[in-house]
Amino acid sequence: MTSTASIHSSYQSPFSTRYSGDAMRAIWSERYKRLLWRRIWVALAEAEHEMGIVSAEQAADLRAHAEEVSDASIARALEIEAEIHHDLMAEVRAYAEQCTTGGGIIHLGATSMDIEDNADALRLRDAVDLIIASLHDLVVALADKVEQYAGLPAMAFTHLQPAEPTTVGYRLAQYLQDLLMDEDALRTCRAGIKGKGFKGAVGTSASYLELGSEGAVEQRVLARLNLDAFPVATQTYPRKQDWFVVNALAGLAQSLYKFAFDLRVLQSPPIGEWAEPFGSKQVGSSAMPFKRNPINAEKIDSLARYLATLPRVMWDNAAHSLLERTLDDSANRRVTVAEAFLTADELVRVSARIIKGLRVNEAQIQRNMRVYGPFAATERLLMALVKAGANRQEMHECIRQHSLAAWAAVSAGDANPLINALCNDPAITCYIDATTARELLDASAYVGDAPARAREMALRARNGYHITG
Repeated sequence: MTSTASIHSSYQSPFSTRYSGDAMRAIWSERYKRLLWRRIWVALAEAEHEMGIVSAEQAADLRAHAEEVSDASIARALEIEAEIHHDLMAEVRAYAEQCTTGGGIIHLGATSMDIEDNADALRLRDAVDLIIASLHDLVVALADKVEQYAGLPAMAFTHLQPAEPTTVGYRLAQYLQDLLMDEDALRTCRAGIKGKGFKGAVGTSASYLELGSEGAVEQRVLARLNLDAFPVATQTYPRKQDWFVVNALAGLAQSLYKFAFDLRVLQSPPIGEWAEPFGSKQVGSSAMPFKRNPINAEKIDSLARYLATLPRVMWDNAAHSLLERTLDDSANRRVTVAEAFLTADELVRVSARIIKGLRVNEAQIQRNMRVYGPFAATERLLMALVKAGANRQEMHECIRQHSLAAWAAVSAGDANPLINALCNDPAITCYIDATTARELLDASAYVGDAPARAREMALRARNGYHITG
């Protein structure tokens, strides 16, 4: 491992600067990982001091230097690693060079994964907490939009064809409901995150039993870390835990993917009802100055597609952790676990910006209602005609013929003639007067209880409602 090249002269991950935020990058940084390793070594030394194994001075020396993880100390550890080819032992030696009194007892009784896996569990907790907090902010922002547009009628689409009216708020409530399910899944994962504990090379705790009574070291160290451990483990904690967590992140990505894809459809000029925020100096295309491409929604879908692939890697890691352990998981976990969280963090952050700045074009919504709404409202007219004594099949055929003619006119670019045609047909007006028929054909009133359901979902979201609880 080397770190001598300029950041602009050597490969850097897009997550280093472009995607995710500083807080999530800090959790998965090299420095924070080593700080957690040292925190665990200090807790181990303190537990061993309580058991009379190491001196107070040795434990205090480790504690005094635990925060001294700097660029220089990391460079020293990397220098050692280049010689010994073991990253954790290289950090042990770099740490020991700082601790003239306690350096000799660092890592006593432990195996590498007693340190690394417990540190990873602590990082998983921190990262899930950050995602949940960001997701909650997104949920609240979305609930505001749901409530704002709960009663605004808009055409719904099934099979990407105009169907019946819904409301903008009710459509947004579908995304809100999905995100509440994701929040539930993440909270469940967070509650279940556990470390390996301190069980040694194959999980039998043999090395620790040589130091004291059964479980004494593990209990004392875990209490200091405020961490629960799996009751049994091999050299590692069960890799199924990674799969559970990353799967929950992929579920969140799935929800945001759908929202972003729907936004892209609705932003296309033929529909033109929604749009993501677009800056006053933003450039949409290098060749076409007029373009207002939905680049943020497209980024969400691109990154979400990547995150959707990662549970499979975690699945393989769990399934291929043969007997008490292999290294099938080790190299890819340095990339995948961190990038799952970095991707999820970017997805939530970008989605929040879109939701807060979402542009709803009410004029275009009303235009689409005028064009397509009358077709949907014919169902109301049909029911009213039958109630007035008409033959249902005869009225259905009458409305069908008028609808086909109107659809041909709309397809040719003309205004929708359906309402006038129906209201002037004697076969209809002999049962219902033209004024009443025109009122029935106003599709904006044909949204059922969508406004009330949307407002209720917004209220539930703000009150911490759990979909799956």
